[in-house]
Amino acid sequence: MARSIIAVIASYIAMFVLTFAGFTCLYLLIGPNHAFKPRSYMASNRWIAMAFGIYFVIAIIGGFLCALIARGGKAPLALAIVVFVLGLLLAIPSVIAHRTNPNEVRVGAVSNMEAMQKAKEPIWVPFTFPIIGVVGVLVGSRLRRKP
Repeated sequence: MARSIIAVIASYIAMFVLTFAGFTCLYLLIGPNHAFKPRSYMASNRWIAMAFGIYFVIAIIGGFLCALIARGGKAPLALAIVVFVLGLLLAIPSVIAHRTNPNEVRVGAVSNMEAMQKAKEPIWVPFTFPIIGVVGVLVGSRLRRKP
């Protein structure tokens, strides 16, 4: 039981760190002109598509790591539930942020920190991440070979 709890916690922390690193690297790689729509802080379609891909891969890694640490059992399912519930809870601030400063204009270069603070996406986007996360975790958990 303790091994399963540790597996879920460690895997979620790993997913959190990988998500931060992945999105930071993606932003540095493509820059603000491709991450946002012109003259706004609204995420571009390109950014949204790449974000879905990155998060799916991270969820697969998280599911695999959870299954590896837990050595069987229902820990990956528990991780999938945690990812879903916390994902929905984290989507709420995004909806609130969407309502503030809807017409804010982006001018010039935008730092990574400013991009994280001011970025907005369509309201449906944050609610898809929990679903992508659940599918990725379950796929990743199946990649571990049974002993």
